Amino acid sequence: MEEIIYPDNIKNNFLQVIQNNIGKIEKTFHLNVALRGNKIMFDGDHRYKKNFKEYINHILQYSKDHHTMNESDLDMSLSMIREGNIESIKTELGKKIKIKILGKEIYPRTFNQKKYLKAISKNDLVFGIGPAGTGKTYLAITMALQYLLNKKVERIVVTRPVVEAGEKLGFLPGDIQQKVNPYFRPIYDALYNIIGFEKTGELIEKEIIEIAPLAYMRGRTIDNAFLLLDEGQNTLNSQMKMFLTRFGQNSKVVVTADVSQIDLPDPKKSGIFTVIKILKNIEGIKVINLTARDVVRHPLVQRIIEAYEGKKDDV
Repeated sequence: MEEIIYPDNIKNNFLQVIQNNIGKIEKTFHLNVALRGNKIMFDGDHRYKKNFKEYINHILQYSKDHHTMNESDLDMSLSMIREGNIESIKTELGKKIKIKILGKEIYPRTFNQKKYLKAISKNDLVFGIGPAGTGKTYLAITMALQYLLNKKVERIVVTRPVVEAGEKLGFLPGDIQQKVNPYFRPIYDALYNIIGFEKTGELIEKEIIEIAPLAYMRGRTIDNAFLLLDEGQNTLNSQMKMFLTRFGQNSKVVVTADVSQIDLPDPKKSGIFTVIKILKNIEGIKVINLTARDVVRHPLVQRIIEAYEGKKDDV
C-alpha cells in the first residue's frame, strides 16, 4: 500500500470530493483507494500507480491554485484520464465552461462534453454524435437557451423526424400536436429541468420556442434562431439536406444523432452517415464524437452501452 500525504495548506473540500467519489477513481485507475486522515492510500497493479500519483499531483496543484475542488472538477479530470489527456488537466480545469440560466449553473461533466460546447460556440453547424446519456440533446438545449436569454438569437426551433422506435403511436387520440408530443418528451423534459414548467410553457405559447416534426421545416428559411435537429440518425438523405438548407442569417444549427439506435426500416439509408462524410472538412462545421465514457446517467447505462457495442454482430 502506497500513500500520498495531503498538504494541510490547501483549505478546501478536496478530500471530501475524493472520499465521495472513490468508486469512480478506483474504476478509472484500476486501483484500490482509501483515505486515512490526510493520506490518500492506494494499492494495485504497479502499472497504474505511476499515473495515479501524477493525477493526484495535478488535481492537488489545481485545488491549491484555485482554492476550490468540486465533483464537476473531478468528473472532468477523470474523463481526461480516460481520454489520455493527463498533462492537460490543470490547464483544462482552469478554463471552466459554466452556463448560467435563470440562476441555474450547468457544467460539462466530461472532456468531450466540453469540446462539444466549445464547438457550438465557435461554429455555425455542429454534429453531436454519441450514444444515449452523453448529454447531446440536454447540452444543446442549454446552449440554445443561453443564446436566447443573452439575445444572440430571437427564438429556438427544435425538430425531430417522427419515426417510431418499434411501437405504433398512430392510435393515440387528439390533434396532430397531441399525437407527436410523445416523440418530443425528451425535449420537454430538458426544458422543464433547465427553466421550469411555467417558463417553458410561456416561451412556447409566445412561439419563442417552437417544437415541431421535421416535415414542418420544408419550404422555410429561419433567421436569427438556434435550430436543433434531434435524433438525426432517423433522417433520410433528402430530409437531412432539406433541414440543413433551412437556416438563414444569424442562425446556429446543432444536429444530434445516435448511430447505434437507427429506427428506419433500412438503417443504411440514414442521412447522418452521408452528411458527416461530405461536410466534415468544411470550415464552420464541426463533428464532435461522444462515447460511452461520456455517459452521465446511472453508471449501469455506460456498462449497458459498452455491452451492446461489444456484441454488435450478434444483435
